[in-house]
Amino acid sequence: MNASYDKNTALVVLPPVRGGRLMDTSLRAWLAQSELTLETEPRELLAQLTDELGLPYPEEGLAALRMWGQTGDRPTVWIAAADPVYLEPRLDRLCLHALRKPGIESSDLRPLFDHLQEILATDKRFGFARLGSNGYLRAEQPISTSSVPAYVVDQRDPSEFLPSGEHTVSHRNILSEIEMTLHEHDVNERRVAQGKQPVNSLWLWGGGMSPEKTTRPQPPLFSDDPLLAGYWESATAVCDVWPGNFSACADASLHGFVAVTPETDQRHETMESYLVELRELLRANRVRRLILLFRDGLRAEVRRSQTLKFWRRDNALLD
Repeated sequence: MNASYDKNTALVVLPPVRGGRLMDTSLRAWLAQSELTLETEPRELLAQLTDELGLPYPEEGLAALRMWGQTGDRPTVWIAAADPVYLEPRLDRLCLHALRKPGIESSDLRPLFDHLQEILATDKRFGFARLGSNGYLRAEQPISTSSVPAYVVDQRDPSEFLPSGEHTVSHRNILSEIEMTLHEHDVNERRVAQGKQPVNSLWLWGGGMSPEKTTRPQPPLFSDDPLLAGYWESATAVCDVWPGNFSACADASLHGFVAVTPETDQRHETMESYLVELRELLRANRVRRLILLFRDGLRAEVRRSQTLKFWRRDNALLD
């Protein structure tokens, strides 16, 4: 663990805060007194957390870690994540739309994934598996995949994030087969008729073998994110589901914690209630420092001593 990391720190991932979402003036003034920075390029969440904690980031096998987090068992075969996307044709390029809950229902994903599993079952080189709303591609021989998940590429040209080098032909071939299978499926025809984006491709990313299990000191994690759970499990570190409040996280850990709030609840009222609770934890000295990672790229580092900076009442980064 990074020597500079304070073990009485709470590292928390929160809903977006910018763009006028923070309406409570006292909370706005409280955050304005903190150290604020803005990351304009979206990043994969595990990469952000490992940077903050000074932990190693896996060079490959992110999909296997995610499956590990979902099943509780370490995968022993080569696996890539296969996540649903809509590739929108534009005049001079494609634009990728990551299809995640609540934008796509499990009732739509299930028949699409089951159909892919049936089609790919005839090709012994590949296999397709569905775990909840997540898809996985198994391959006898490694293929090139993107290193980042679809949500990092959302609303962008996917060509900038496609793999290059060895095994790219296999990537193109299997992706073409997948896209042809999805093209005329009943689910997509229904989604288009309802004005929804069809699932016309899958984003293959994070391919590789799972890392070996090890023992590494890490603060307890409270999260429903399976990739994070798999990473913590691989390090034999404490990991539990998000309990619904930060007080429970503090009660369960004497030396700081990492908490990731559910991505599906982006309401500003929820975000403000989280900030109120975190402010109280800091005031009660249950944590010494807060590092807040908002899902719109804003980072806030908050200490109890910041209240001395009473002249800071606002910050343009909150706009």
